[in-house]
Amino acid sequence: MNWLILLCAGLFEIVWAIGLKYTDGFTRLWPSVITAFAMLISVTLLGISMKTLPVGTAYAVWVGVGAIGTAILGIVLFNEPASLARILSLSLILLGIIGLKLSTPH
Repeated sequence: MNWLILLCAGLFEIVWAIGLKYTDGFTRLWPSVITAFAMLISVTLLGISMKTLPVGTAYAVWVGVGAIGTAILGIVLFNEPASLARILSLSLILLGIIGLKLSTPH
């Protein structure tokens, strides 16, 4: 169950990371509210998952999920480059997340 909570925390991290782009430096009210809310939910879920998951594993997975999702959405929403090197690098992060999951007893 804590892995599912951690995954949700990572998904909310993607929301707030992308949301930052829409806040225009926190000068736009609703994007700022949504971004701040997603930040709060993301960190809260991360903390809950750390009740049973190792801190290093939980944090690395949280950041990895957020990085992969944010990079993919950056490509889709903001026309950021989708070079082979970038895709391979994101794949390595995914492999690291899978490795952490497989090597953690919970």
